[in-house]
Amino acid sequence: MTDEFPKNLWYMAAWSDEIGEALFARRLFDQPILFYRLSHGEVAALSDRCPHRFAPLSLGVRAGDSVQCPYHGLTFGADGACIRNPFADKIPRNATVRTWPVRERDGIVWLWAGDEATPDEDAIPDFSMLFNDNPPLTGYMAMNANYEFGTDNLMDLSHIEFVHKGSFAGNGVIFAGDHEIRDDGEVLHSNWWMPDVNAPPHTQGVYPADLKTDHWLDMSWRAPASMQLAVGATPTTRPREEGIVNEQAHILTPETRTTTHYFWASSRPPGPINDEADAFVRSILERAFSDEDKPIIEAAFANLGGESFESQKPVSLGVDTGGVLARRKIRSLIENEMAGAE
Repeated sequence: MTDEFPKNLWYMAAWSDEIGEALFARRLFDQPILFYRLSHGEVAALSDRCPHRFAPLSLGVRAGDSVQCPYHGLTFGADGACIRNPFADKIPRNATVRTWPVRERDGIVWLWAGDEATPDEDAIPDFSMLFNDNPPLTGYMAMNANYEFGTDNLMDLSHIEFVHKGSFAGNGVIFAGDHEIRDDGEVLHSNWWMPDVNAPPHTQGVYPADLKTDHWLDMSWRAPASMQLAVGATPTTRPREEGIVNEQAHILTPETRTTTHYFWASSRPPGPINDEADAFVRSILERAFSDEDKPIIEAAFANLGGESFESQKPVSLGVDTGGVLARRKIRSLIENEMAGAE
């Protein structure tokens, strides 16, 4: 891992259902990592690089809970130790691969990127709000941009009015709302409150379209880039607790300095699962993320021509303060880790 990414944090590696018995490769923070599910159900994570001639272990084969390299047949256990050398009884010195601590929670496989022997399990982001009677809808999008550009986009939802005209643009309600930034230390909040507006799309089928509601968009961020969005509405002047809330996860994990894994999820309403409604919601979200967010984020990142974001002295509009603060917190984490390593 380079000094461009903070280390002592949990990064989302995959949705739980992405990882099974088959060898599964994914590059995270510029490190090739191999994942597979052990016979007892837990997930193993090893560096996806044989120490002999650096072939990807993910191209090899499983031997029980071990993995055989496809190049010369060295076999490694889930603990990273070489357990078989097909050419001699002696195991070569230093024939080990790095292992990574992983934990599963809320249908997410989290990977601890630090060097600490005992990772901080209390620091695993909580996404239990996605679950009610039903599991959430989940998705994934690859993005050709630095992950912090995705954070900028999500922490500044004013872009909805311009970018999402084909999906869930607010028809001007953002401009009638109030924006608040709150810094709670480890968690940043970027919230919009829009009173007395027509019922937003997520209430369709429950509220009449012309019902006046108080509408909110509450976004919270935790390093490196785990974000929770609560999209809520309640009849005007009624308590939030009486309203309809859609909970969303937006979790960004750097693949490299210039590419990102974008994981998303959306809560389902309670009650029987409606396949038609699921398909509609998925189509709207995929259109918003893949056809609307992705092109502008990638174009903006490419337009820097390899220059750093800060060096270009970006103009501030105030509504983008959340992304600015998140960037500062990431820089601070990296600087503190570098200072501690000296």
